[in-house]
Amino acid sequence: MDRILIVDFGSQVTQLIARRVRESGVYCEIVPFNSAEKAFSEMSPKAVILSGGPNSVADIDTPRAPENILTSGLPILGICYGQQTLCAQLGGSVEQSDEREFGRAMLDIKANSPLFDGIDGIDGSEIQVWMSHGDRVNNLPDGFAIIGTSENAPYAAIADETRKIYGVQFHPEVVHTPDGAKMLENFTHKVAGCKGDWSMAAFRDKAIADIRAQVGAGRVICGLSGGVDSSVVAVLLHEAIGEQLTCVYVDTGMMRAGESEQVVGLFRDHFNIKLVHRDASDLFLGKLDGVSDPEQKRKIIGGTFIDVFEEEAKAVGGADFLAQGTLYPDVIESVSFTGGPSVTIKSHHNVGGLPERMNMQLVEPVRELFKDEVRALGQELGLPETFVGRHPFPGPGLAIRIPGEITGEKLEILRKADTVYLDEIRTQGLYDEIWQAFAVLLPVRTVGVMGDSRTYDYVCALRAVTSTDGMTADYYPFSHDFLSRVSTRIINEVRGINRVVYDITSKPPGTIEWE
Repeated sequence: MDRILIVDFGSQVTQLIARRVRESGVYCEIVPFNSAEKAFSEMSPKAVILSGGPNSVADIDTPRAPENILTSGLPILGICYGQQTLCAQLGGSVEQSDEREFGRAMLDIKANSPLFDGIDGIDGSEIQVWMSHGDRVNNLPDGFAIIGTSENAPYAAIADETRKIYGVQFHPEVVHTPDGAKMLENFTHKVAGCKGDWSMAAFRDKAIADIRAQVGAGRVICGLSGGVDSSVVAVLLHEAIGEQLTCVYVDTGMMRAGESEQVVGLFRDHFNIKLVHRDASDLFLGKLDGVSDPEQKRKIIGGTFIDVFEEEAKAVGGADFLAQGTLYPDVIESVSFTGGPSVTIKSHHNVGGLPERMNMQLVEPVRELFKDEVRALGQELGLPETFVGRHPFPGPGLAIRIPGEITGEKLEILRKADTVYLDEIRTQGLYDEIWQAFAVLLPVRTVGVMGDSRTYDYVCALRAVTSTDGMTADYYPFSHDFLSRVSTRIINEVRGINRVVYDITSKPPGTIEWE
């Protein structure tokens, strides 16, 4: 299988490079610049892409590309900072410019190049690109020529066609460069000669073989939440090792309406997977009694989940391996080279700590995939679209959609409101256009009038966002008619709510969830 190595210099959009490359049917991996030399030797890629980054090549001790990559003779594409360090290391020069470019710009294509093959610009030469730079190349290394310019970047695209080394000042990986995906495909296919034969079917076969090789005759236990990631992992493991797998589904009492029945029905009845269903809702509610701090809620739920999961694992005789739905963005972030102090926005609910406590090894079969690729794998495995296409649901469940104290009454009110909201979204055919939609029950009561009587009930906030990866998001622009219809239904059908509001905050500055 052909591979592309992506060297990360700290760009906020490096993951998008990987997504575009994989969309072209070529497998790739991201490594931080300070471990790229070793990764390059071990991976034996067909080509290398150098990402953008926040540093200035003009500064001392800023990141550089490993020499073994530059002297390898393999095709190289440098993007933004990657272009600049390429030029500086190969004998050119870079300067800090007074004329910076941020946002949309027009690239004037100056020469034929495989990088631009099949791309038609305005009047045959100009195309829109996305710029984000303060530095710029001001002197080319020997062997390079200009293949594209912009108003403030005379070396916006450069190439040494003989050595197959390219550099672009703009970001082809972002959607604001409409032809960017085609450029990356040209680089991987036409320049690097990759076959483009990486597919979910191929990944499925390889993952099954890898699971069997790792597990052998051992037993595996998998925490099943009903979300996309754990569902795909469970079905993949079952296909690989069959009866060696036991899934444990812990009902925390914080699930959506009908969720437990759906999970049990699908995995126990449809896929015939060994499943332990533990209803621990009373235990979780008791632990959360009187707790209103969101971080404390998360920690209580996470800790209690581990305790219950461990109890059920021991009850079925234990296991040698624990399966987790770790995704590639988690892996990338865990090896980030940036380091430094960071602020905890919110804790994440997972099964951290279990492998050590229970003396188990981890099985993480989708750790090389992005979220959308996990969905594609789920389709490949035959999971129903209702599961594969589900909106993300947080580990702590409805507990973090009820700011303040959690009670059984509040959970029932929220479940009913959430069900009405999602029902209207599906009825209008909007579900697949939205990354995530949910209702929030606010710790606020307001005066209302219903049936000539005074009410004093809760406020329900509705949230719906569009996103590609959950890292950034914007609110979904529902029509006023839709919001009016949903509000009327919730107030009429859900006792305990007399006011509905819609959250139009983007991420950033807000987060998608309220807690």
